[in-house]
Amino acid sequence: MPRGRSTFTKRQKEQARQQKQRDKAERRNQRKQEKPEGSEDEMRELREHAAAQAALFNIGSDEPSSAELTTVDDGKGVER
Repeated sequence: MPRGRSTFTKRQKEQARQQKQRDKAERRNQRKQEKPEGSEDEMRELREHAAAQAALFNIGSDEPSSAELTTVDDGKGVER
């Protein structure tokens, strides 16, 4: 028994929809596989930038800055 025109069209549309889903899933998987490599470089750049910023502001140095010296409270209750 031959199929009607609408049945054939519906079948084609359904096959096209399924193929699009497969293609989309494949692209998603490719992006997931490529992402860890890119994020590693990005993290390295962020760490380098943070280190440069810390060096500019002397964060982590043993010598207190002049701003820290004026705000230090020794807790002895001495009036100035």
